[in-house]
Amino acid sequence: LQGVCRRQPGRLGPGHRAVVVDLVGRSDGGNIRDMALHGNWLYIGGAFNWINGTPHTGVARLNASTGDVDPTFVVNATVGRHGTSSYVWTLDISPDGTTLVIGGNFREVNGLPREQIALIDVSTNPATVLDWSTQKFAPPCVATTFTHYVQDVDFSDDGSYFVVGTNGGSGWPAAYCDALTRWETDARGSNLEATWVNFTGNDSITAVEAADGVVYVGGHFRWLNNPNRSDAKGPGGIDRLGIGAVNASTGMPVNWNPRRTAGANLPSGGVNWGPTVSVLWRGSDGLYFGQDSDGMGGEYHGRMGMFPLAGGRVVQPKNATTASTGYLYLGTANGELTKVAFDGTSLGAEQVMNQPNFTHAGAVWQATDRIFWVNNNVSGYPNGRLDASMFNGHTIGAPWEASGYNDWFNAKSLRGGFLLDGRLYYVRSGSSALHYRYFETDGGYLGATEFTVSTQGVSWSAVRGMAWVAGKIVYGATDGRLRSVPFDPTADVAVDGSEAVVLAEPTATLTWSTPTMFFADK
Repeated sequence: LQGVCRRQPGRLGPGHRAVVVDLVGRSDGGNIRDMALHGNWLYIGGAFNWINGTPHTGVARLNASTGDVDPTFVVNATVGRHGTSSYVWTLDISPDGTTLVIGGNFREVNGLPREQIALIDVSTNPATVLDWSTQKFAPPCVATTFTHYVQDVDFSDDGSYFVVGTNGGSGWPAAYCDALTRWETDARGSNLEATWVNFTGNDSITAVEAADGVVYVGGHFRWLNNPNRSDAKGPGGIDRLGIGAVNASTGMPVNWNPRRTAGANLPSGGVNWGPTVSVLWRGSDGLYFGQDSDGMGGEYHGRMGMFPLAGGRVVQPKNATTASTGYLYLGTANGELTKVAFDGTSLGAEQVMNQPNFTHAGAVWQATDRIFWVNNNVSGYPNGRLDASMFNGHTIGAPWEASGYNDWFNAKSLRGGFLLDGRLYYVRSGSSALHYRYFETDGGYLGATEFTVSTQGVSWSAVRGMAWVAGKIVYGATDGRLRSVPFDPTADVAVDGSEAVVLAEPTATLTWSTPTMFFADK
C-alpha cells in the first residue's frame, strides 16, 4: 500500500495519502471484504479465521487508531453453505453504533442458526447475537453458481431499518433471490419476512445505499418491480438499466433513471456494461459509485464517478389528505362533478361543477395536489388508461398519462379506490375482496403484485366509489347509499362490516353508485 507492506487493512492519512504506519491489522491471508467505521471502532468482515494472531471467524472489531483487536468482541460467522468455507461478504453499523448487520456465506453465528444474515448488538459487553432471523435466505437459489446471495446491506440514515440487495438467479419468490428488501431494525423473532420486496426478474443487485428517503440500488439488472417474469420484462416491470432508486417506504421505483451506459460517448476500449456495481455511497456532496464498466448516465465515467446533489431534486411524497372535513366529489354526468361538503358524518351543500377535462372517467383517487383517474376514452387503451390531472378544488387540469408502464393493467375493472401511504386500495370487477397494490406518485408507477386485505362483513363486490377520510373508508354501493366504516390497515382484520354506518340515502340529485368519487380538503 503506497509501497509499504500491508497485509490488510492499512490506513492512509488525510490529504498527503501517506501510509499511517501505526495501524497494524492483519488477517491470516483471507480477504477482508468489507469495513464499517463508527467512532474509533473499525468493524471488518471477510474470509479469515485470525486477526493479528487472535481467532476471529468472518468478523472482528479493531481500534481504528492502532489496529488492535478488541477482545470483548467475540462474534464468529461459521458453517459455509453447500459445504464451502464460511465468510462475511458485507456489513454495516447503525448510525447510533449499537447494531451491526452482517451478510455472507454462513449458516451460524456464535452457534445460533442464521442463514446468510444476522444482527449483532454491539452496545453490550460482550457483543451479543440478537433474536432476529429469517428463512428467506435459506433456500439455494442457483446453488452451483451462487454460493451465497446476500450481496450488500445498508442502514437508513436514522437506523430504523436496513436494506439488503441480493443476486442468486431463480428461486424467488420462495427465497429473496435477485431482490431488494427492507427490514425493520427493532423487529425480533424467527422466520421474519421483509417489510417489502422488489424483485428484478432474475437479475443481480450488488450495491445498495439508503439515503435521502430513497434506496439507491445498483447491479446487473434491467428492470425493477418485475416479479412476474424470469429473465424478461413482465407486467409491472419498469426499465432500470443497472442503477435506480426506490421509495424507502414501499420499495417502488421513483422517477430517476440515469442508466448504466455511456451510449455513444464510450471511448475505444471502454466497457459499456458489466455485471457489478461494487459500491454506492452517499457522501456529503453526492452519490458516489464504483463499477466494473465505464458508462453512467449516457456519459463516460471510467469505473467510478459521482451524481452531485447540486442540481438534483427532492422526491416529494404525495398522499391522501389528512383533513377530517372537506368535500366529497361525485361524478354525476360526463364531464361533470358534484361537490358536496362533508364533515366525516354528514353531508352539506351541493355544487355542480363543469369539468371538460374529466370525461369518460372511471375510478379516481386524490393525492395532495392532483388526482389519478381511469380515462375510458383513449384510443389504443381498451382497458382504460390511468391518467393524472392537477386539481385545486375548482378545476381538474388537462390529463396526462400517469406512466408509460401501466398499460398492462386493466384499469377499467376498478370500481373505486383511494391512496393511503403509498398503497392504492381498490375494489374491482370479478372480486368480492378489498385489494391493494403499491403505487408510486413520483412517476405514477403501479405495483406489479396484488394483495388482499383481511376484512369481514362488507360486500365489496357491490361497492362503487371509495375515499379515505380520517381513518374511515367512505364508500358508495349499487343500492345508491353512502356508508362509512373504520379502517385500520395494521390490524389483523382491517375492516369489520358490523361497524359500518349509512351516511346518506340516494336522492334525486345524488346517487352514490358510481366509481367516480373522491375526497379532498378544498
